[in-house]
Amino acid sequence: MTSSKKQSDKALPSDNLYAIAETSGQQFWFELDKYYDIDRLNAKEKDKITIDKILLIKDKENVSIGKPYIKDAKIELEVVSHKRDKKITVYKMRPKKKTRRKMGHRQELTRVMVKSISITKSTPKTSSKTEVKKKSTSPKSSNS
Repeated sequence: MTSSKKQSDKALPSDNLYAIAETSGQQFWFELDKYYDIDRLNAKEKDKITIDKILLIKDKENVSIGKPYIKDAKIELEVVSHKRDKKITVYKMRPKKKTRRKMGHRQELTRVMVKSISITKSTPKTSSKTEVKKKSTSPKSSNS
């Protein structure tokens, strides 16, 4: 039996470097050189922002999963612009009471571009070894 699916030599998107991070109370799948709209940040355009709450990083060789976050991992973002999302309509009505309320909302957003995803391999710190003084086993002479 032959397989009907042909495998191509092209790299799949899952082979690329990506990270899952938490920001603005949500989890985002970040990839390099892509734009994302997150809740409004207090930053100016062209500012660099780093995210430290990284839940997962996948590169070509391995996958790192945090408990809950990965130590020494960061994502660097560049603020591209500030904008507002589409307007949503909120309509509240109480039947038989002639109470109706129509409101609109536009979420304030910041468009960011991912510049780098990195995890620094921290070398294990050599703890200063304290010498344990061995107690002498010789009998103590009593001075009376």
